[in-house]
Amino acid sequence: MDSYGIVFALLGAVLAALLSGIGSAIGVGMGGEAAAGVITETPSSFGKVLILQLLPGTQGIYGLLIAFITLSQIGVIGGSAEMSLAKGFLYFCACLPMAIVGYFSAIRQARVSVASIGVVAKKPEQFGKAMIFPAMVETYAILALLVSILAITGVTGLNI
Repeated sequence: MDSYGIVFALLGAVLAALLSGIGSAIGVGMGGEAAAGVITETPSSFGKVLILQLLPGTQGIYGLLIAFITLSQIGVIGGSAEMSLAKGFLYFCACLPMAIVGYFSAIRQARVSVASIGVVAKKPEQFGKAMIFPAMVETYAILALLVSILAITGVTGLNI
């Protein structure tokens, strides 16, 4: 067997963790900037704005989960890491939904979280409603997570 299969599989795992993590870092940073501004005026809002700041961080967790699942399935963690080029490329493709959607949804969720932090700054009693907006963006990150998990599981069962 050639070694190119494992290279593609590893690249997919790395991209899932890397791009989702970058998106989350950008997103949590944007939320933190907005949250810091709010607590200078209203320190009692800390807990509410912290939750809104952290929401874009979940994509990084999802990307890391996909990377760990992939690494365990391809044998890098506790096994033999040999596979065909075709199977490695399929693993690579299976990781792409989480990598791409994780990156973009984290940044978009951050923008919505920043707007929601603005709502909480003006009307703290509207926190529940303000939290729904960034949670809607989270839906698409969860869908990408599910697609990547199902695809990785499907590739694992193939004999190619």
